[in-house]
Amino acid sequence: MNRFELGQLSRRGFISLAAGGAALATTGASVTAQTVKTSARIVILGAGAGGAAIANRLADRLDGAQITIIDGRAQHWYQPGFTLIAAGLKGANYSVSQTTDWLPRGIKFIPDYAAEIDPEANRITTLGGERVEYDYLIVATGLTLDWDAVEGFDLSQTGPDTGITAHYAGPEEAAKTWAALDKFTDQGGVGLFGRPATEMKCAGAPLKITFLAEDIASRKGNRDKVELVYNSQAQNLFGVPVVDHRVRQLFDDRDITYRWSHVLKAVDAGAKTATYATPDGDVTTAFDFLNVIPPQRAPQVVRDSGLSWADKWTDQGWIEVDQQTLRHQRYANVFGIGDINGVPKGKTAASVKWHQPVVEDHLVSEIAGREGTKTFNGYTSCPLITRIGRAMLIEFDYKNHLVPSFPGVIAPLEELWVSWLMKEVALKATYNAMLRGRA
Repeated sequence: MNRFELGQLSRRGFISLAAGGAALATTGASVTAQTVKTSARIVILGAGAGGAAIANRLADRLDGAQITIIDGRAQHWYQPGFTLIAAGLKGANYSVSQTTDWLPRGIKFIPDYAAEIDPEANRITTLGGERVEYDYLIVATGLTLDWDAVEGFDLSQTGPDTGITAHYAGPEEAAKTWAALDKFTDQGGVGLFGRPATEMKCAGAPLKITFLAEDIASRKGNRDKVELVYNSQAQNLFGVPVVDHRVRQLFDDRDITYRWSHVLKAVDAGAKTATYATPDGDVTTAFDFLNVIPPQRAPQVVRDSGLSWADKWTDQGWIEVDQQTLRHQRYANVFGIGDINGVPKGKTAASVKWHQPVVEDHLVSEIAGREGTKTFNGYTSCPLITRIGRAMLIEFDYKNHLVPSFPGVIAPLEELWVSWLMKEVALKATYNAMLRGRA
């Protein structure tokens, strides 16, 4: 398919193409999968994207297993949708469903949070005092947003009146972000964006909201009224060098200022200033619009469990798994899925999709008395929105190599409508299929 043909591809045709690819992948998995009889006790800590998906896969593969999921969250949030909500393209309810909507029948769901993880005793204790023994543990807790690490900031400060936003916090905060962004791009002023110095989920999201602010202001005819400043935590805009170069080009073309080694330290809501820590000392900047994305860490219960790395990410607490098998390196009956894993890449929903078959293979293979063979290569995907209706489909691995899913069809560094559809249409359908264990 050449570029002209790609440009003429209809919305319906694109969805059919994407669905066809997903169907082939699912069919291939089902042909080789075999059911294994077992009485193993498997506990999955977390019922988000990773936990729900692996629960469905294991429920299909293991006959007789006692599968227990522990999570106190009543709602399931489709987090890739937060940027679309923050740009006024979707309502808050777009990202909201119920946790129990995605869980398989026949498993035990405990609607509570873990208070203690004891990998020596193979036991989880919930906040309510329930003790749950396991033979295998899958940690899929996700991460926590450390809002307290930003001095002077509180989520109660967000909204159009202050210009302070925090769309990472949830669907309602994403909707408040749109209210503030809409006002800012009407009235003009200085907009500050950036990301934390810790590892983070969807590291492209801070760039997306910056690009969208520029595009929205331009569409309103108000681009000359806004100054956009992106504060990078390092000396680059994106961790993959070829993508970093491309984003710099786009920022330069669109007159978006970027500052190196600026990490948000404090917010003064009354004075409307943000203070950034830099190698040369603190820098304070006045704003009319501020997007706050805080440091991100493992939940405290995980950090207290002894499962974290002792010599890496010590301020963040990601668990010590082998980066290829996602199996814990000290506790062989423990696996990790999703953001909680201490690996160099992979804090995206797309990575979670490719964690699934690896963890399933190694856990089921051990129960069946054989060696698992599947590995995770660090696959990470970022449909990097550059304007409404255009995106770059960035896919890469541990080695920072681009690994496009549609080589010759979707050029990863070009702003394409079809890549936008991957984000705006196909991604949620694929995500939902993943939750069901079908993708």
